[in-house]
Amino acid sequence: MSNGSLYTEIQKNIATVEFYHPASNSMPKELLERLAKTFNELSNNNEVSVIVLKSEKDKAFCAGASFDELVNIDNFEQGKEFFLGFANVINAMRTCSKLIIGRVQGKAVGGGVGLAAACDYCFATEASSIKLSEFTIGIGPFVIAPVVERKMGVAALSELTIDATSWKNAYWAQKKGLYSNVFENIKDMDFELDVLLNKLSNYNPKALREMKRVFWSGTEDWGQLLENRAEISGKLVLSEFTKDALNKFKK
Repeated sequence: MSNGSLYTEIQKNIATVEFYHPASNSMPKELLERLAKTFNELSNNNEVSVIVLKSEKDKAFCAGASFDELVNIDNFEQGKEFFLGFANVINAMRTCSKLIIGRVQGKAVGGGVGLAAACDYCFATEASSIKLSEFTIGIGPFVIAPVVERKMGVAALSELTIDATSWKNAYWAQKKGLYSNVFENIKDMDFELDVLLNKLSNYNPKALREMKRVFWSGTEDWGQLLENRAEISGKLVLSEFTKDALNKFKK
């Protein structure tokens, strides 16, 4: 449980991928690796037509990468590997042959915003505020920036990145394109989510796969792009500024 949990259930051509970590559903390295592997496996599973991504409990959707692992980075190789965690998940979601529907029931920070942006369609509740706080610790959202920009545009990415201490509410995120629908509560969201999933599960799987390719056309270079971005963050996390900021935050 210290590394979190990940469960996959397949029913009626719908795969539900559910992750959990006691620290606000944050993502340690092991959990990120398992999530990327799961998307790769489901991509080749003929019993699956559509995937829903969700986290457990009713509070935070995802607090980003593991803070405990972040503060323990002491060389460039560790830093690059750490930031490749979300890069690999985003690339696995991008290249997955199945449509991925996000279920965001609460706040998303940093990499959590990246997960929502990498979904092909995303439901959320009014509690699903977002924030990119990376500047406050001396780094930036370099790895997730391409997927956030793709979904929300440069202006929204800039606003989120520069105003790093402010939360943007779910309706702002919907207006900018991150969320497709925002609901008052989880019950209402889950009802409409089930309706959509049941429809998608009965559509032509070949048509869904071809449309997925269309959605992500123009991102073929992201394997290298996101690795380059992980290298930038891997260097910055070793800076004296970031080390001091992390130590202050930890205390």
